[in-house]
Amino acid sequence: MVAAPPPRTPGQYRIALVCLGNICRSPMADVVLAARVADAGVDDRVTVVSAGTGDWHAGDPMDRRAAALLTSEGYDASRHRAQQVPASWLDEQDLVLAMDHDNLRDLRDLGEADPARVRLFRDFDPDHPGGEVPDPYYGGDDGFRTVLTMVERTSDAIVAAVVDALDRPAPA
Repeated sequence: MVAAPPPRTPGQYRIALVCLGNICRSPMADVVLAARVADAGVDDRVTVVSAGTGDWHAGDPMDRRAAALLTSEGYDASRHRAQQVPASWLDEQDLVLAMDHDNLRDLRDLGEADPARVRLFRDFDPDHPGGEVPDPYYGGDDGFRTVLTMVERTSDAIVAAVVDALDRPAPA
């Protein structure tokens, strides 16, 4: 299991998920990870948010194909509204997870990023660590299904790592 960095605030953990426009990959991961956090009973201690590196979709709902798939799988995709990632997240979030290498580079361009806290989402993927979450926007429905499978598997591993980080004693 990949270790998550310790929380900045003892007993609380903040996770941010980032893609390009915040309408496909990162909101799908946001919805799934938040559901997994709730299923683990730690939603009172773990907060999940998402944003995009670009601002052109700010205020928009999730891509209709992503929302429809999530809804068909029992998730609530209705509350998402796209936003652009603020540079302050590099210092405020415990873990900022980019969906691909371009997103990771864009995050690091925002300011000094702690490499233990600003990483690829799939660094936690138990099957293919370090891979990218492909952007399904210009493809068909199968791409969204592929993303959901990756996101569900990786979200389970992220929850385990974060619960472990929350339960670890703070460094002296």
